Amino acid sequence: MWQRIQTLYLAIATALMASLLFSLKAVAPGADGEFLQQFRYVAYIPYLILIVLITLLDLLALTTYRFREFQMRTAVLAAIITLALQVWLAVDYFSTMDTVVFRITAVFPLVSLICDLLAARGIMSDIMVAESVNRLRSSRKKRRR
Repeated sequence: MWQRIQTLYLAIATALMASLLFSLKAVAPGADGEFLQQFRYVAYIPYLILIVLITLLDLLALTTYRFREFQMRTAVLAAIITLALQVWLAVDYFSTMDTVVFRITAVFPLVSLICDLLAARGIMSDIMVAESVNRLRSSRKKRRR
């Protein structure tokens, strides 16, 4: 399971999305340099739902390594939902840019998206290799008869 690079990509994506459950999204600085308000991802219910859904999809893709097509589809679905979350965060960023300072965790979904897509690409190449090996085996059996 851990020998494949796509497993590592999926583990990184899962860890990044799970870390959003415990981190700050942004802070509102005051005039004297103190933080007036802190914004968490879990405080806003739609963010919480998306983060939990993406984390569960990444975890499902991470653990279903025996079913490669299902694993690839799950990784792609997680990437699509992660893209939606990242776009939503970008809209929030540009709408509150002058009053709120966003943390570095705002780009975690983008890194997770890249990892999910790289994992899907690696899974797809494994599927293609397995199909070509099966095709070679079946052509050998036909030649022997």
